[in-house]
Amino acid sequence: MNLSTIRVFFDDLNHEYLAVHRRKEDLFWATYMATSGDHDGFARAEKEWKAFVADSGRLSAVRDRIAALKAPSPPISPADEAERAELLAGLEGWRALFEANTVEGDEGARLMDRIVSLEAELFGKRQELVLRHRNDRGQEEEATLGMLLTNEATNPDEAARKSSHDALRGLEEWVLANGFLEVVRARNAFARSQGRRDYFDYKVRKSEAMSPEELFAVLDDFEAATAAANARCLRDLAAAKGPDALKPWNIRFHMSGDVLREMDPYFPFATALERWVTSFRRLGIRYRDATLQLDLLARKGKYQNGFCHGPVPAYLDRGEWVPAVVNFTSEGKPDQVGSGFRALNTLFHEGGHAAHFSNISRNAPCFSQEFAPTSMAYAETQSMFCDSLLEDADWLLRHARDEAGNPMPPELIRKRIERSQPNRAFEERLILVVPYFERALYALSDAELTAPRVLELARETERRVLGLESHRPLLAIPHLLNQESAASFHGYLLADMAVYQTRAWFLREFGFIADNPAVGPLLAEKYWAPGNSLTHDQTLRALTGEGFSARHLAEDCNRSAEEAWAEAEAAMAASRSRIYPTDFPATLGATIRVIDGLEVLADNSASEDAMCDSFAAEVRKRYPRGESS
Repeated sequence: MNLSTIRVFFDDLNHEYLAVHRRKEDLFWATYMATSGDHDGFARAEKEWKAFVADSGRLSAVRDRIAALKAPSPPISPADEAERAELLAGLEGWRALFEANTVEGDEGARLMDRIVSLEAELFGKRQELVLRHRNDRGQEEEATLGMLLTNEATNPDEAARKSSHDALRGLEEWVLANGFLEVVRARNAFARSQGRRDYFDYKVRKSEAMSPEELFAVLDDFEAATAAANARCLRDLAAAKGPDALKPWNIRFHMSGDVLREMDPYFPFATALERWVTSFRRLGIRYRDATLQLDLLARKGKYQNGFCHGPVPAYLDRGEWVPAVVNFTSEGKPDQVGSGFRALNTLFHEGGHAAHFSNISRNAPCFSQEFAPTSMAYAETQSMFCDSLLEDADWLLRHARDEAGNPMPPELIRKRIERSQPNRAFEERLILVVPYFERALYALSDAELTAPRVLELARETERRVLGLESHRPLLAIPHLLNQESAASFHGYLLADMAVYQTRAWFLREFGFIADNPAVGPLLAEKYWAPGNSLTHDQTLRALTGEGFSARHLAEDCNRSAEEAWAEAEAAMAASRSRIYPTDFPATLGATIRVIDGLEVLADNSASEDAMCDSFAAEVRKRYPRGESS
């Protein structure tokens, strides 16, 4: 094989993948946004994509061409040598993708098809399910997952909070009665066909290149390091608020609900888009001509969790830039207390994902797609770093404003820290409880997979890890229902460890993160550009100079409220005296459409500022009584 024939093979592989990937992602978006009911079409496209990435024939062909490029050959010109190196790097990326996804045997392929069909059937039924609760106006209403969780956290009426929790517990029972147990059995059967003990074992090795034992060595250490702080949090809360504060429908409200209500005026839903755009510009983040589509409002049938997917992965096609196409969503309810901050958190988180995938600059789309071999912990590090800014006192000081433009008072920032810092270990253990449950779930035999046993296991795991039953019942977490996110939730905790490691480096180097235009270019160079061509650990070393470490997150969880406030007070004092850089980009460098289903609410064809104004006006028109009640 000569260079020209290998080049044709490589280019064809890139273009074929783009077509299959886009077909699947367009149908994914349409069905998850409830603008199409073509679940069968999506299942077919999903199977086609999975067949592509699991094709052992393509893997063999890639390996053959890698061997040909590495074989001894007569001296070649510098231009040919450069092309050889470029093709070799790209084909190594394809090799990693196919090796991470190849399904062994006809039985494995049949079982994977069965999983996709079962999940599509469950998802279609879930879209028709209506959940209800009592809102903060005392009214019974239909509610999304986000509305239920926000009501638990902010509604001062205990009976109303309990109505939300009852709906979440009801969702658990519905999931178990409508096919999830059969999905778990099918996933385990598939994993065993691939030589793994169960689906959790299969997925951890595939997604993070770790064994379950290696993963839980990290998780067990973190659990031990934060156990005392978690126990102290619950003990102090019960002493201050009474033992009923530890009931699952009360815990979030008594931890922070009154502060969230006080903060609410400083986070109007209508201005969330503008704050995201402004903050990311000032961080120096650019989207490299990507097309972004944002669906931000709650709607019946729409998927009830924020997510970001990219129909077109960014890459260099023979040196020509192919910009990304990225969709992301939230489920905002602008007239609900707490919805503005939740919307902002989603914009920073999913917008961080979009920035990451828009800036991967390798020579094949296999490097810039979110599935294996892309590590979930690596991907979530990028988004969670961005949303961590919302916790920073200097960001709040500069950006938290009410409708009249008045800043959040420092006294309220202090109150928020005093209420939230004691709960830091509990918050991280809310992530930790999920992998402990999923590992135990997939270890159950088929005979043990009954609704009562699984519910018992969920409550047992919550009490063991959290010290109480969770306000967010385990089987109401949507990630567990989809095989791409199932048995992967630990990635959020691994990512948070990397986030605090990254934050520590930026603070050492620059003294501040919010509105620092050096941040975006450094993230783009060190973390984003390589895509999955580097491991998570390698990207951390490229920026921070040290390998993956849980130390910084554990230290943050174990700080006292007094220590956290002293640090915040110093950050605000420095912010007031700092002359902030003004050499940040004038735009995000993207084509942006904000939609509600098939309706366009705003776009940046005139300018990003005009887009933000149009979105704010549309929100105020639809919710004329104000942003929240």
